[in-house]
Amino acid sequence: MFNKNIKLAIAALLFITAVWQFTEGNIGNGICLLLLIGIVILLYFKNEYIIMAFLQLRKQNFDGATKWLDKIKNPDTALVRKQQGYYNYLKGLMLSQTNLSAAEKHLKKAVEFGLSMDQDMAMVKLNLAGIAMSKNRKMEAEKLLIEAKKLDKQGMLKDQIKMMKDQIKKGPQVQMRRY
Repeated sequence: MFNKNIKLAIAALLFITAVWQFTEGNIGNGICLLLLIGIVILLYFKNEYIIMAFLQLRKQNFDGATKWLDKIKNPDTALVRKQQGYYNYLKGLMLSQTNLSAAEKHLKKAVEFGLSMDQDMAMVKLNLAGIAMSKNRKMEAEKLLIEAKKLDKQGMLKDQIKMMKDQIKKGPQVQMRRY
């Protein structure tokens, strides 16, 4: 995996080479290089390891998703801001299975960096509410559930939000559930 700045430098070099190929009359080579530039730019905005982690998560393979995320050694230099948000979102989901404090830290970072889709942000807020409930911080959990409900415009998390609100009303025997 390349640093995000190296990806831009590779794209610039490919562009210069493509222009040179066009001026030499090698139109096919120039077009091929332009397609390669498109792939490099795509990988600048959509990190390949995060895409693979999402695919593993879709198959419910948490170990595989964790393996792909662990390949990103330094997310600060390798990822753009939104990618850092999704990296922390996925890392928080993986850690919510074992370490709630670390999961909470990563999920809060995901909120700080921001996510592209409101549905993803609603899921983060819902998970943070579950962690807050498990740590007996009811006021914070209620606030996060309200925010999650506002962000869940399609109603996909409606049942989970309702279930969590019911658990808050029940009291201290609340258990952390993974959503």
